[in-house]
Amino acid sequence: MSKGPVSQYIEKHFLHFNAAALMDAARGYERHLQKGGKMMITLAGAMSTAELGKSLAEMIRQDKVHIISCTGANLEEDVFNLVAHDFYKRIPHYRDLTPEDEWNLLEQKYNRVTDTCIPEEEAMRRIEDKMLHLWAEARDSGQRYFPHEFFYRLLRDGRLENEYQIDPKDSWLLAAMEKNLPIVVPGWEDSTLGNIFAAHCMRGTFEPTLVKTGIEYMARLADWYMKNSGGAGIGFFQIGGGIAGDFPICVVPMLYQDLQKEDVPFWAYFAQISDSTTSYGSYSGAVPNEKITWGKLSVDAPKYIIESDATIVAPLIFAWVLGW
Repeated sequence: MSKGPVSQYIEKHFLHFNAAALMDAARGYERHLQKGGKMMITLAGAMSTAELGKSLAEMIRQDKVHIISCTGANLEEDVFNLVAHDFYKRIPHYRDLTPEDEWNLLEQKYNRVTDTCIPEEEAMRRIEDKMLHLWAEARDSGQRYFPHEFFYRLLRDGRLENEYQIDPKDSWLLAAMEKNLPIVVPGWEDSTLGNIFAAHCMRGTFEPTLVKTGIEYMARLADWYMKNSGGAGIGFFQIGGGIAGDFPICVVPMLYQDLQKEDVPFWAYFAQISDSTTSYGSYSGAVPNEKITWGKLSVDAPKYIIESDATIVAPLIFAWVLGW
C-alpha cells in the first residue's frame, strides 16, 4: 500500500529514540496484520475525551482492530463527546488553576480532564436518562447485558441521532457498534454511569446482577481468544496502563495455567504507549520483558514501548497503519 504524506513524514523524520520506537511499533503492527494476525487495542486514560475516535474509528472500519479493552470512562466518554461536543470547555492554562478555580468549575457543573472540561448536564445527565430506560427495559424483560452491550443498544436504535454534535464517523464506539466489535470493559463500576448504576442499586431500583460482571467478561474474552488465536495470533496494542491493559493480557496465563488448556498461543505482538516511569512495583511502567515471567509474552514476540504522550503517538501509529 502506498503511503500518504503523514506516513512519509514519519518515515523520514522519526529515526531515533522515542520517535524510532514509534516507527518500529507501527511497522510491527502493520507486519502483524499482513501475516493475517489480529489485534487488540486497550484504552486507558481519557483517550475518548482526547477524541482518539478521529483515527481509531477508521482503524475499526478498515478491520485494523479486532477487539477492544477499555475503561468504563473511555466507553462512556466517546458517547458524551458525540452528543455534547459543543458544550465542552477547553482550558489551555489548566496548570495555573487554583483550588478556588477548580471549585468554580465544579459549581458550573464542569468536570475537568487535564485541559478539557466535560459538561455534566449536557453530557452525563443526558446519557444517564437514556441509559435508565435501557436498564429498566432489561430488568422488566428479565435480560442481562454487558456494559458495552447497553451502549450498543443505545446507539443502534437511533434514539441519539438527532443529538449528534460531531461527525458520527469520528465516534469510535459508533464504528465498533456497526461492526459489532467485541469489547471488554473491566472495572466498569469505576465510571460515571457505573457510579450512577450503583446508586440506583442502593435505592433498590435495580439488582447489581442486571449488568454482567468482569468475571463474565474474562470468560467471554477467553472464549474469543481461543477461537481467534490461530495462525499469526493476536497482537496487544496497549495505550496507557491500568486495568484496561492489565485485565485482558492475563487471559493467556489464565487459560493455560488455571484452566489448564494445552497449546495456548502467547500474545503475538506487544506495544505500549506510556509515560509511566519504570519504578519499584510499577506494572504500567514495567518493560515488556517482565511479562515473559508471567506467561503473557514469548521470548520471540515483537515488543515495543514508546515512552511518550499517547494523544500524540497513537494517532501517528494509526496513520501509518491506515496509510495516511
